[in-house]
Amino acid sequence: MDYISTRDTDAKPYKFCDILLGGLAPDGGLYLPADYPSLDDAELTRLRGVLAEGGYAALAGEIICKFIDDIEPVKLMELARNAYRTPVFSEEEIVPVTQLEDGIFIGRLSMGPTAAFKDMAMQLLGEFFEYELDRRKETLNILGATSGDTGSAAEYAMRGRHGISVFMLTPKGRMTPFQQAQMFGLADDNIFNIALDGVFDDCQDVVKAVSADAEFKRKWRIGAVNSINWARLLAQVVYYISCWIKLTDSNDQKVSFSVPTGNFGDICAGHVARQMGLPIDRLIVATNENNVLEEFFATGSYNVDRTAEKTSSPSMDISKASNFERFIFDLLGRDAARVKELFGTRVKQGGFSLAGEEAFDRIETDFGFVAGQSTHANRLETIRQCAADLNTLIDPHTADGVFVARKFKDTTESPIVCLETALPVKFAETIEEATGTSPEITGRFEGTMDQPRRVTDMPNDAEAVKSFIVERVTALRS
Repeated sequence: MDYISTRDTDAKPYKFCDILLGGLAPDGGLYLPADYPSLDDAELTRLRGVLAEGGYAALAGEIICKFIDDIEPVKLMELARNAYRTPVFSEEEIVPVTQLEDGIFIGRLSMGPTAAFKDMAMQLLGEFFEYELDRRKETLNILGATSGDTGSAAEYAMRGRHGISVFMLTPKGRMTPFQQAQMFGLADDNIFNIALDGVFDDCQDVVKAVSADAEFKRKWRIGAVNSINWARLLAQVVYYISCWIKLTDSNDQKVSFSVPTGNFGDICAGHVARQMGLPIDRLIVATNENNVLEEFFATGSYNVDRTAEKTSSPSMDISKASNFERFIFDLLGRDAARVKELFGTRVKQGGFSLAGEEAFDRIETDFGFVAGQSTHANRLETIRQCAADLNTLIDPHTADGVFVARKFKDTTESPIVCLETALPVKFAETIEEATGTSPEITGRFEGTMDQPRRVTDMPNDAEAVKSFIVERVTALRS
C-alpha cells in the first residue's frame, strides 16, 4: 500500500510509517492511498463474522491491515486491541447503534474517555505514534488546532506517552466551559494548551504555517493529530463499516449516513469507505450557520473568504474544511496539478467554483453526497423534541445531523445513521436552553469542572507559537 500527495503531479509513493508522524505532505498537500483497497461481496461477508466473533477491535485490526504493509499484521492487531477496549471505552460494543425513530438511527461514538467521536481515531493514533517513535527511538512534538473536541481527545490519547508532547491551539473563549475544563484541567507535563486570540480557522492557519516551515518542523520534530493526518481518517473508516454491518442482513442492502460536518474529516472517512465498496447510499453533509460546505454542494462554489460565526454547535464553526481537498482530489480524477492550483492558490484568494463542470454534476450520482444546514432554532427544537418525544438527549452537533437527516428521509430509500458527535454534557448551556434542564455531570466525568486550569494566552502569530514550542521543549530536555 503506497500513499501519494493530493498536490504531487509525480505521485511520489510513501509508506504508512513515512506519513504517520508528519501530517501535511512536503508540498502542502494531503496524503491518500494510491489505490483504495476493495471490499467485495466475499470480504463483506467475512467482516460480518469478524465483528460478530471478535468485536470492534478485531474489525479495526482487519481494516487497518488493508492500508498498512510496513507494520506486521500481528502488531497492528495488538495496537487495535489496545485502542478499543474497556475501560478506555465505557461500552464493550465500542460503537452501539440505536434507533431514534422510523428510518433514523444514532451511531454512538461518545463512549471514549472525552465523550466525543474524536476518541475513536485518537486512541488508535496514540498507539500508532508510541509504537513508531519507540521503534525509531525518536520523539515527537504534536501541534494541533481544535474548535472543541479534537484537542481533548488528542491530549487524553497522548497524555503520559513516552517521547510525545502536545501543543494544542484553541480559539480563545470559543469552546464550552466543559470542553475547556477537560483540556485545561490536565496536569500532565507533556500537555500544553494555548488559547489563541482568534477563531478556529486562525488556529488551523497557524498550524499550517508552522508545518510549512520545513526546517523548523524537522529540527523540533513537529507532528500533527488534526484530521489532516491520514491515520485519523483510517481509524474512522472502521465505524462506518461497523454501523453498516449492524443495520444490514445482506450485502446488497445500503445504509446512508448523516454527518455533522465542519472540517470534512468525519464524512471524508465515509467517502473512503464508499470508494472501497461499502454499500453506502447517501453521505449527507450536515452543517450549521457556517455553511461553506452546504453552499458548495448546492452551487459548486467553495467560498472561504469569510470569518466563522460563533454558534451553538462550536465544533463546526469552521470556514476552511481541511479534508475537503481529499474529496476534490478524487472528484477531479486525482488531477494533482488542478488540486494544487485550487487549494494552493485559489483558496488563499478566497475560494473557487466548479459550477458547470462535468465533475460537479456527478457528485451525488457517483459519490453519494448531498448537504443541508440547520440554524440555532432548528437545533434547539430538535434537541427538545428528541428529549420530550423520543426520550433521547442529543448534543447540538448531533442535532444538526438529525435535523438534516429528516429533510432527506422521505427521498432516501435506505436507513440513515446519524453519527453522534459527543455527549450532551459537553454543551450544557445549549441543552438547558432547549430543554430547561442542564445535563448532570456524573460517573466518569464527575469533578471535571473543579480542576485547576493550565493554559497560556497567545496572540494570533505563528512566530510566537514557534517560540513557545522551542522554550517548552528545551525545558523538557534539560
